[in-house]
Amino acid sequence: MSSSKPKLVVLLSRFPFPLEKGDKLRAYYQIKELSADFSIFLIAISDKKVEVSSIEKLEKFCTEIHVIHLTKWSIFANLLTGIFTSTPFQIHYFYSLRGKWKIQKLVQKINPDHIYCQLIRTAEYVKDYHLCPKTMDYMDAFSKGMERRIEKSPWYLKWLFILETKRLKTYERTIFDYFENKTIISAQDRDFISHPEKSKIMCIPNGIDSYFFEAPAIEQTFDLVFIGNLNYAPNIEAVAYISSEILATSTSLTCLVSGANPNATVQRICKNNPQITLQGWVEDIRYAYRRGKIFIAPMLIGTGMQNKLLEAMALGIPCITTDLANNGIHAVDKESVLVANTKEEFILAINSLLENSELYAKIAGNGKVFVQNYYSWKTANASLKNLLLSQEKI
Repeated sequence: MSSSKPKLVVLLSRFPFPLEKGDKLRAYYQIKELSADFSIFLIAISDKKVEVSSIEKLEKFCTEIHVIHLTKWSIFANLLTGIFTSTPFQIHYFYSLRGKWKIQKLVQKINPDHIYCQLIRTAEYVKDYHLCPKTMDYMDAFSKGMERRIEKSPWYLKWLFILETKRLKTYERTIFDYFENKTIISAQDRDFISHPEKSKIMCIPNGIDSYFFEAPAIEQTFDLVFIGNLNYAPNIEAVAYISSEILATSTSLTCLVSGANPNATVQRICKNNPQITLQGWVEDIRYAYRRGKIFIAPMLIGTGMQNKLLEAMALGIPCITTDLANNGIHAVDKESVLVANTKEEFILAINSLLENSELYAKIAGNGKVFVQNYYSWKTANASLKNLLLSQEKI
């Protein structure tokens, strides 16, 4: 790569491959697009071993790649320390004093023109570095996502979710002033950041890779399909809702649940419900999407933008989801998506699509056009590039 390009340090809380989680997906495509204009120095925190094959996927975009490993003992010690501080446990989990020392040494050596941090988890490592501009990508409003989990949590954990919500709100507000630029995935999430100048946070949406618009030929053997990281609380809650509310109401329906890391709860739900087939991570996730006639996303908690919806729409699969999820992408109800918020509304929407071929074709076609028009990685990352180039090195 040309040494004349500005040097950009990208600091992540996870290594951005494989692409089984939303933050990884966002980071991967941002790095891919930004590498045309910047020399990328990737520093990734990781609580898991990073495979050589994953590193190779990023090498073509990066000048240097550094992985800072977190040990289980350091994570445990940090979480224990967190009991006696006001810092969110989310921050303690991804923090390492040894890692901070390494990152400080790397940044001094690289002497970057800009530092780009994804998620508030990484802020502690560079918040006090002031020799170049820094950008913080909140991505999601973590505090709101945590707050939505309070009602669904068991009684003996409610105090923890309440405490973490309060800590996250304070931290999101405080860390704002350490960074020259701030970005977030949607206006909905920006509104949940409790800082008086939150309007200055730039919305940088996600996009969809062009190959998602190429629908593979495969038989649609399931009525419904749900895709997602199956160890993530909002997705676990969605699987539970599909099983206990939607499928229980209509016993003739079948559903494919697919995604990485299905936890014990998801495995138990799927094992005990003959209407559900559980499929883990697949190399080409398009084939999982295409096995269902309808993509259903009953998202009841969580924040951010649901890439699963955009991917399904790009593949020409009609989608049904809640207001909570649709507010992040702004699709028009009954035009490019169907919105449902109760089990009765979900069943009505499902039956309408399965029984009305004209409606099915309309929602499927309009959904695909909607994503093509509004969710391009190239467009989103052009705005990010301009933001990163807008300030000269101090």
